[in-house]
Amino acid sequence: MAAKNIKAIKILGIDTSCDDTAVAIVKIKNQKSKIKNFEILSNVVSSQVKLHAKYGGVYPFLAKREHQKNLPLVFKKALGEAGLLISGVDFIAVTVGPGLEPCLWQGINFAKEIAKKYNKPLISVNHIEAHILANFLSEKPENQQTRKPGTIFPAVCLVVSGGHTQLILMRKIGEYKLIGETRDDAAGECLDKVARILGLGYPGGPAVAKFASLGNLVSKKETKFPINLPRPMMYTKNYDFSFSGLKTAVLYKVRERKYNKSAMAAEVQQAVIDVLIHKTVKTAKDFRVKSIILGGGVVANEELRKQFNWKLEIENWKFNLFVPPLDLCTDNAAMVAVAAFYHRAKRVKNIKAEANLRIS
Repeated sequence: MAAKNIKAIKILGIDTSCDDTAVAIVKIKNQKSKIKNFEILSNVVSSQVKLHAKYGGVYPFLAKREHQKNLPLVFKKALGEAGLLISGVDFIAVTVGPGLEPCLWQGINFAKEIAKKYNKPLISVNHIEAHILANFLSEKPENQQTRKPGTIFPAVCLVVSGGHTQLILMRKIGEYKLIGETRDDAAGECLDKVARILGLGYPGGPAVAKFASLGNLVSKKETKFPINLPRPMMYTKNYDFSFSGLKTAVLYKVRERKYNKSAMAAEVQQAVIDVLIHKTVKTAKDFRVKSIILGGGVVANEELRKQFNWKLEIENWKFNLFVPPLDLCTDNAAMVAVAAFYHRAKRVKNIKAEANLRIS
């Protein structure tokens, strides 16, 4: 079906890559425009955070069971909020990876069932690409400069979440090259583990951020035990990350019983931010890109967002900065729908879960 023959289409997206059951419907208003042509009709997310909090992490088979229970309800709610029947949807899109395989299969099987029952084309989506393209969903992007299609690419994308910390060179939508990633713990995973060590709660990212805001009010000179943590691999020549050493350094401090909980949280958060910003800007300069694009759950961290903007402004670096709105940083299905739009001509008959799917 040629794009020029379609004035507007509606895509229903489904994401069950981890512990959020998400269904959304996105309307493409003007296909002649590459950017800013999306309208979110509904974006429903059912979180399992409280369920997994007592375990301090996500249990895949427990999450799978909840997806199975929640999908029909979330699907119905998404259609209701959009004011549509399933017959009014043109495409079904679903995340196939990366993610937790038992969870991915729930979304895939549900999407297959709907597509077959209502004779709708089915599109597979890469979760990492969806996080990147979430930036194109908002009418009011949180970037420094007005978005113009000719000034965005090439771009360097930092995707940072509980399971991934990656730097991706983006020549254009659909053309990616992975140039750096974590060698051990992802940034979000590190924050989860630190929160567990300090007894701050789950999920770790928001918990560390909450205590860090208190710790930032106290200078290192005023604390009884000043804390200085390492910034692993910050100045290496490559574009990779490593956060396991940061977690280990926190563990040693705790064992010595020489720390203030809030001050520790503040220092951990700042160490992660310092590494992420430094490595991303280095990559952007080395590859002479026009834009920096952020995506993933950790990007919801207010301090990270603020310091990225501040760093670019104070150093007068001429990069566009793209940061999704808070509700589009964490897992959602609206980003799945927008990714599917750009790949709607590449439909796959035998869609399957790919827990370790790479972006390319």
